[in-house]
Amino acid sequence: MFELTITTPALLFSAVSLILLAYTNRFLAYAQIVRTLYSGYKKNKDNVLLGQIKNLRRRLNLIKWMQIMGVISLFMSISSTLLIYLHMNIAGSVTFILALVGMIVSLTLSIWEIQISVVALNLHIEDMEK
Repeated sequence: MFELTITTPALLFSAVSLILLAYTNRFLAYAQIVRTLYSGYKKNKDNVLLGQIKNLRRRLNLIKWMQIMGVISLFMSISSTLLIYLHMNIAGSVTFILALVGMIVSLTLSIWEIQISVVALNLHIEDMEK
């Protein structure tokens, strides 16, 4: 059986940190878009704007869960490192597996959110092409 060393879960630290930074940037961009759409909606009660706001709400919710799963992954990775350091290798291995599962869920949610974003952008492109 493969022996998990203390450096293995530590490799996730930088990857998870970069992914969380990307998620945060995406969240901030969407927050700005929501604020702009909100002010536009206050001036003109357009159903198209309302639809865009509903779409963004769904995407923001996905980003929230992407971030939560990323943070859980980071927490599990840190816990795994600590458990391995304390020579609790089985618990460290299980915790590392949980960290990987958290990252897989986070990345899967990211793919889902990207697909929703592409559909929304395609609607704008189709509207411009008409």
